[in-house]
Amino acid sequence: MTTATGASPAAALTVANPWAVVPSLGNLDAYISAVNRLPMLTLEEEQTFARKLKDENDLEAAGKLVLSHLRLVVSVSRKYLGYGLPHGDLIQEGNIGLMKAVKRFDPDQGVRLVSYALHWIRAEIHEYILKNWRMVKVATTKAQRKLFFNLRSMKQGFKDDADVETHRETLTDAQIDVMAKELNVKREEVIEMETRMSGGDVMLDPSPNDDGEEGFGPIAYLADASHEPTAMMESRQRDALATDGIATALDSLDARSRRIVEERWLKVNDNGSGGLTLHDLAAEYGVSAERIRQIEVAAMKKMKKALAAYA
Repeated sequence: MTTATGASPAAALTVANPWAVVPSLGNLDAYISAVNRLPMLTLEEEQTFARKLKDENDLEAAGKLVLSHLRLVVSVSRKYLGYGLPHGDLIQEGNIGLMKAVKRFDPDQGVRLVSYALHWIRAEIHEYILKNWRMVKVATTKAQRKLFFNLRSMKQGFKDDADVETHRETLTDAQIDVMAKELNVKREEVIEMETRMSGGDVMLDPSPNDDGEEGFGPIAYLADASHEPTAMMESRQRDALATDGIATALDSLDARSRRIVEERWLKVNDNGSGGLTLHDLAAEYGVSAERIRQIEVAAMKKMKKALAAYA
């Protein structure tokens, strides 16, 4: 059997351009077929290439280590096909993890590269899934990420269990208890993650309907107008005018004008009515009610100017 370059599988890693034996991921079947024909390195070969990379930064040796383990990435990536993401993308991310593993691999640790690389391959695929499975991340902390993948795996196990009569989408209380105990987490954490996983993405902004008119979206009832920046600034300004602003405006009046304004506009009796009437004030100051009204109008104009200056 020969490769696309005409070389035998055993010689595939020693051709002038070893990467030429691997098709692009655009043709997934051809890619998988090619990497499965690439030979695995012996322990001695792996140690030799790893030391060349570590001691001499030999990139050709690094390439041979990567090529010989591409089939491992394909194998690992197949376990994550249930997330609905393209297989080629999963392989690509796994390859990035493999290259990181090769770069950090220490041949003196006494382990094979295949064992060391598994962690890095899975880590990159996990990160890709969490970023792309939903528009909104379902897991952000390390504990949540671990729970996300373990929970999905265990949930699938419940569905495959022959004792389960119906394949229900939601977990039963008994299943939640089993998961919480086996994963060593609280029931509430299992329920929260299950809720995140079962819920779909929802567009906050309303999308146009068939008539071209704007539809109704969650943003319409989720928006909090009281915390809108402009509304908050206006509210603060009103509060300031109602306290310090009014006090400043009153200070600009003479004693008689101030008392007339306070009695007419700022006093509230126990019965809910205002202070003195125009006639009451007219009798007190020995003038006509019309004169009191004129003084009131002049005082209000003066206060408006003072408030405008304060604002």
